[in-house]
Amino acid sequence: MMAKKMPPSISTDLPLNQIIEGDCLEVLNTLPEKSVDLIFADPPYNLQLQQELWRPNMTRVTAVNDDWDHFEDFQAYDAFSQVWLSACRRILKDSGSIWVIGSYHNIFRIGKLMQDLGYWILNDIVWIKTNPMPNFRGVRFTNAHETLIWASKYKGARYTFNHHAMKSLNEDKQMRSDWLIPVCTGTERVRKDGKRAHSTQKPQALLYRILLATSKPGDVILDPFLGSGTTAVVAKLLHRNWVGIEKESHYIEIAQERLSQVKPVPYQDILFDVSDKKRTAPRVELSQLLEDGWLKPGDTLFFQRNISQAARIKANGKIILADGFEGSIHEAGRRLLNGSPCNGWQTWFCRTEDGNFYPLDDVREAYRKSHSDPFVTPNEDRDDEIKNALKG
Repeated sequence: MMAKKMPPSISTDLPLNQIIEGDCLEVLNTLPEKSVDLIFADPPYNLQLQQELWRPNMTRVTAVNDDWDHFEDFQAYDAFSQVWLSACRRILKDSGSIWVIGSYHNIFRIGKLMQDLGYWILNDIVWIKTNPMPNFRGVRFTNAHETLIWASKYKGARYTFNHHAMKSLNEDKQMRSDWLIPVCTGTERVRKDGKRAHSTQKPQALLYRILLATSKPGDVILDPFLGSGTTAVVAKLLHRNWVGIEKESHYIEIAQERLSQVKPVPYQDILFDVSDKKRTAPRVELSQLLEDGWLKPGDTLFFQRNISQAARIKANGKIILADGFEGSIHEAGRRLLNGSPCNGWQTWFCRTEDGNFYPLDDVREAYRKSHSDPFVTPNEDRDDEIKNALKG
């Protein structure tokens, strides 16, 4: 198995794979415009805690009472949020995306600001904690989840989403927007002098899923509130470049110690590139199959192998149904499905003289491989079988 060189990063002006000590409101303005592929932000939640919390056995709850989570009022928090969100949008590539995590205290305010700034919300993900802290006073429901907003830079922007990789993590079923992941416990929870080193440390499983889903090897991942360093740890493990911003020196020490212990396997495409090869493959039109002799004008296609739902291929690459409708393979399929979305490559089939059916997608893949397309894996026997059968 040959190792492939890590994809180079084009953002050479960035301090790659480094933690920048400082206030993110100041540091973000020093980073180059459109230089980052993915942002994960875990900002202060502005929890507004007014008093200490105690369990029924009179032991004190270790709550989030750090100075960095205190704001004078909602207006001050909104002003802070707008500044860092604006700065992040400036340095985000047009093809990039951003994740912001929060609780009911702040996520709705964050979402409103993101929309006002031009971000386009793609999903809200609910992180369901399988082991949440109970509400000890019994005056509210147990807060058992946090919300993540996933957004592109603007409406209609192209962005990375490794859909099939997420299916693989979910027993080959499309992944839903509710994620059951436990909070950090045991050896994963970083401790110092027997106490939690960071009050809001995020689980590695959460960041693993986010980075695997929405970035590629060699991409630049930015975390403007790096904290204990989980984003950088997972980025290093998955061969992504990263930049972390953190103003608390004791958190930087913790993150650096964690990073020093990460020893990723040397990079190989076959291990770390989980992108959908078909989605990123060069486009092939039905007309190209006609021009190259893989199909002929007048050939018959069958919808979902149904011989009663046939169409003839026109010389211009369109197909025509029995009722006279003319369009692309996708448009014709949509018509037969009463307007439902249709991928014509997968729903239209060729039929050979001996009665075998081949989906158009197989013909397209064989055509690509005949042109030495690096996006597909050779299967020469199968490809020759298709080509010979179709050409009679």
